[in-house]
Amino acid sequence: MDEKKIFEEMVNILKAYAKNQDLLDKATLDTHILNDLKVNSARLVDVIIRCEDVYGISIDDDEADKIRTIGDAVRIIKQKLG
Repeated sequence: MDEKKIFEEMVNILKAYAKNQDLLDKATLDTHILNDLKVNSARLVDVIIRCEDVYGISIDDDEADKIRTIGDAVRIIKQKLG
């Protein structure tokens, strides 16, 4: 799966959790999930679980700790998908 499709799905997943919906419409790979989109850290766990379900992957705690931006999530998902 290419990066663009993963990015689009990440934005779709984040819609349920982002408090700043306007910024989500203009999101880039550099958009910070916690600071820019105002997703709290507990909800970030929900986002990661949703990604695992959608993509049929497992994201361990060390990888989850590295997810700060949408791009971070996209890179980890792409790596997991091989």
